[in-house]
Amino acid sequence: MTPQQIKTALGSGLLSFPVTHFDTDGRFAPESYKAHVEWLAGFKAPVLFAAGGTGEFFSLTPAEIPQIVSAAKEAAGETAIVSGCGYGTEIAVGIAQAAQNAGADGILLLPHYLIDAPQEGLYEHVRRVCQSVDIGVMVYNRDNSILQADTLARLCDACPNLVGFKDGTGDIGLVRQITAKLGDRLTYLGGMPTAELFAEAYLGAGFTTYSSAVFNFVPALAQEFYRALRAGERAKCEQFLNDFFYPFMAIRNRGKGYAVAAIKAGVRLKGFNAGPVRSPLKDLTREEEDLLAQLIARHNS
Repeated sequence: MTPQQIKTALGSGLLSFPVTHFDTDGRFAPESYKAHVEWLAGFKAPVLFAAGGTGEFFSLTPAEIPQIVSAAKEAAGETAIVSGCGYGTEIAVGIAQAAQNAGADGILLLPHYLIDAPQEGLYEHVRRVCQSVDIGVMVYNRDNSILQADTLARLCDACPNLVGFKDGTGDIGLVRQITAKLGDRLTYLGGMPTAELFAEAYLGAGFTTYSSAVFNFVPALAQEFYRALRAGERAKCEQFLNDFFYPFMAIRNRGKGYAVAAIKAGVRLKGFNAGPVRSPLKDLTREEEDLLAQLIARHNS
């Protein structure tokens, strides 16, 4: 896809991040992963993100990322695949180029490693990554990588293939300033953990869509919530929040890192051999997985 085509695809519907499947020895399990991605692609998400945050990007080696992208492309059919990318500038450039060579339709640039950085340093980091590839790039604003509106505007001027902005800060004031300043120059994506909990607020701030982690194991429910949200069916959205998303949040909040581990548990409960999370994350306890199984069963999705 061209950068403009991936920009359009990003804004055209609900998005998701497939978990990365591992075998019992902790190695990437491509066949199970491809079966899961093929299943998810059948629920009409216009873009799936391979090796993203929910896909444990932070636990992958740079060499594994193009393997995961290639497997996702093979399984996804016509669904576009965006690859995770990150770490320091030199590593990020290498990952971006390897992902492009593996067939990625775009790059999601996650925060750089560890340290805080000034706006000028963030500008140079994002510019270098964007200018190292031909495909579209989205930046993920969160943690130690918070681009201010003026910095983002400069990047849009310097990088025609910068097409998307994903927010994981929850700072509605900042994201509204960005959407007001840049308008339709970018596609805007909600990226808070369990994004459905924040979807109505982001919609009001000018965001058209978000990435749904629970799409990994209840894709029909996730799509129905998104449909109700875009249709303005507030009572329907509140029903979903009270019946599923807040109970899921209660399970997710029982342990650090469960924003990923609970999703992977849900995928296993749907019959996919996704394997465990890699350290430093830990899987749900048996009791917690039973609670999640009961929640999924009540919704039969």
